[in-house]
Amino acid sequence: MFEIAFVGLKPGVHEFNYEVDDKFFAGIEEKRDFTDCSAHIKLLLDKKSSFMLLKFEIGGKADVICDRCNNVLKMDLWDEFNMVVKMVENPDEMNEKEEDPDIFYISRTESHLHLNDWIYEFVSLSIPMQKMCSPEEYGGPKCNQEVLEKLKAMEIGEGEHNANAIWKGLEQFKKVPKTKKNKQ
Repeated sequence: MFEIAFVGLKPGVHEFNYEVDDKFFAGIEEKRDFTDCSAHIKLLLDKKSSFMLLKFEIGGKADVICDRCNNVLKMDLWDEFNMVVKMVENPDEMNEKEEDPDIFYISRTESHLHLNDWIYEFVSLSIPMQKMCSPEEYGGPKCNQEVLEKLKAMEIGEGEHNANAIWKGLEQFKKVPKTKKNKQ
């Protein structure tokens, strides 16, 4: 469990570093888009009198499944996230009302910041939505050639089908009988 006992910290900026791997994610969620994760989290905590500014810097690597060829792909993780943690009398009520996901409320009597949920969320969000190899690597030895060939065959088949569908309605005009108006 990752937590910071912030009560004893002096006002100002403090740096914390964490390393997480698959063991950390195993207990949190089974349905994740990545495996073999090795992430480094640098947390800068700027302590003020009634609030704290948190800056999470995520780095590392994780294996994901390529959206195009379905092979395992090693992705770089990198992103930054900012949070404001405010100390109030009624944190549960304030968290329910708060619409900004970057603001979180804790009780004035709280002594520790619990980071697990944020670390999980921020590492997950640092993985791109679209997971594909770079254009330079596309079709290379890392790609599943069988899947790429099937995709190519499907594209050709769709192109022919769409081309025929466009002209299908116009065939009825080919066999129009010649009338006096058409001859002119």
